[in-house]
Amino acid sequence: MQKPPRIPAWITDPLWRERLSRWAVATITAFHRYAGWLVSLTWWRFALYAAVLLVGVQVMTNFWPFTVRFTEYVESVPPSLPEPPEMPELPEIPDAEEPAEEPEAPASEAGKHFEIKIGKDGVRIGPKGASKDAPQVDISPEGVRIVTPPEPGASGAASTPGAVLDIRLPKEAAEEIRREMEKARREAVVQAREAVKAEHVRELQRWEREYQRVLGDWKRAARDSGKRTRVIRYGEFLEDLSILWVLFSLIVKATYKGRQEAEAKAAAAEESAEAEALKRQLVEARLNTMQAQVEPHFLFNTLASIDHLIEVDPKRASQMQKNLIALLRATMPTMREANGQGSGLRDLKREMAVVRPYLEILQVRMEERLQVQLDVPEGLLSAEFPPMIIQGLVENAIKHGLEPKPEGGSLAVRARIEHGKLIVEVADTGLGFGRAATAGTGVGLANTRERLQLLYGNKASLTVAENQPCGTLIRISVPYKSNEAEGA
Repeated sequence: MQKPPRIPAWITDPLWRERLSRWAVATITAFHRYAGWLVSLTWWRFALYAAVLLVGVQVMTNFWPFTVRFTEYVESVPPSLPEPPEMPELPEIPDAEEPAEEPEAPASEAGKHFEIKIGKDGVRIGPKGASKDAPQVDISPEGVRIVTPPEPGASGAASTPGAVLDIRLPKEAAEEIRREMEKARREAVVQAREAVKAEHVRELQRWEREYQRVLGDWKRAARDSGKRTRVIRYGEFLEDLSILWVLFSLIVKATYKGRQEAEAKAAAAEESAEAEALKRQLVEARLNTMQAQVEPHFLFNTLASIDHLIEVDPKRASQMQKNLIALLRATMPTMREANGQGSGLRDLKREMAVVRPYLEILQVRMEERLQVQLDVPEGLLSAEFPPMIIQGLVENAIKHGLEPKPEGGSLAVRARIEHGKLIVEVADTGLGFGRAATAGTGVGLANTRERLQLLYGNKASLTVAENQPCGTLIRISVPYKSNEAEGA
């Protein structure tokens, strides 16, 4: 039988579980904080953040410890010394003592049969080549002599000599011209020597630079022939990781905001629901507190009235006792439902079952000072209505409107349907709202409005107006709904 795989001990260790739990909580917390920070950034700031992150990682990977450079030495043969470049030779330099031959001057089409020679004896212009027919021109420091060739004579006779043009200069002028010509020749030779020397110096300098370059390359190659620098990059993964991180941040920024808004809406809705529930509980607590304060007082007064009427008018005492029993029989179930269900609804019939005996008891106590009118159609007794509201309004109308008035007055409870809503009115002809010395602070009406708001929202309303000819009119409007189907 094959044994089951063995579970590592660290998985079942409570200490390791606790550490993993802490790490998971810290990771989730850090993620939410980072995601919240990303959502708070605008898109251009997020682009700037991504660019700085990518550039920073690119720069950081070029430094230690993400990039390591070290030099290693290997065995190798150094390169041989290359041949130096050929040194230029000094060209021939003309001697100033020797006469320099000037290049032949280009001859024009008209004088193409003449040639010019310059020497230390002067300038000679003569026929080009060895032509005997061309005139001979001799230019010297003493002057210019032109001799034409002899004319041929008759056949067998001697030739006639040609014409001779002989121009002679003074001896001093000829000597001056000769010296100036010699000086010009020597200056030309010196300038030619200096130009040749300067060109030779430049060639030597170029040769020296080339030789130094070749020698330097050889020295570096010989020095580095046994050395090698290696570069090892450990941070190449950071570049890919930074790109993935930017893409992850982009997805989180695009999706986390919607999730955060949805969570915020859900939390707001839950908080609103809790607040509404707390308000409802507060209103019911206030209602129960008021009932606990009012009902014992009303009960004691009624029992005292019954005790008094037993002695003076037993028949009225018996009627009041029957009304009290009917009131308690209708009120006790309502109080138990209110304590158990809080804001439950019941029909208008059960409400009138509480209000009717309550008013009959007060009529016995106030006698002719209280006239009651109940105008609730039979068809509306099945309509839904919040419990204990009509009784509270009736009690306030008698306590603050009719009892302080010496002659009393009338009180009417009416119900009707208007535009699909149930309208319940409690009207009295007392002193008016807030005019009696026993006028309250309005807490009861405020609690009733809050209760209607919690049950129906904006679909219900409570208004207070002046009654005609005097007194107060309180009107309550709630959505109409019948409880006949539920009762069946």
